[in-house]
Amino acid sequence: MSPWFGYALFVAGNVAGIIIRVPHDKRSKQVRVVEDRKGAVEKTLLALLTIALLLPLVTMTTPMLAFANYPFQPTCMALGAVSMGLYLWLFHRAHADLGDNWSFTLQVREGHRLVTSGIYRRIRHPMYAAIYMVAVAQILLVANWISGPAMLVAFTAMVVLRVGPEEQLMIDRFGDEYRAYAATTKRLIPGVW
Repeated sequence: MSPWFGYALFVAGNVAGIIIRVPHDKRSKQVRVVEDRKGAVEKTLLALLTIALLLPLVTMTTPMLAFANYPFQPTCMALGAVSMGLYLWLFHRAHADLGDNWSFTLQVREGHRLVTSGIYRRIRHPMYAAIYMVAVAQILLVANWISGPAMLVAFTAMVVLRVGPEEQLMIDRFGDEYRAYAATTKRLIPGVW
């Protein structure tokens, strides 16, 4: 099977993700930031994530990483499509449920409230779970040993280094209300972790 089928689905899924995010990004920028904890680590992690997302485009448009290509399989196409579909659903749901409370970085906005309904009723970080799903889709749809797993590696670093500070920000903002919420939900996978 031609790897271009996987590339096309990868690009289409990421474009759909951008379409989901843009209105929420525009809306959140209209709400004043009252606390910002974006530091050098956060900026570095976001840069690495951007590179990991762009590496498949390098694979698609140049021979630079061709040495790491492997044959694309129909099974990968099917599983990648399922993973991309789950990503898009969860990504949309997380943004819709957060509303004006969403921020791209570690920020608290004016009027910020703790969201515990919708998808947040079961998972504290559904947006991260969604991004893990697109990372899995990237592995399955981009048949390259470097650019395929790049997002999974970069995003795992982000989760490891960001979840603690993000949860501390929520504890500082919401105190016992957040602690009680955290005690009844899992971080990424309902019933597991």
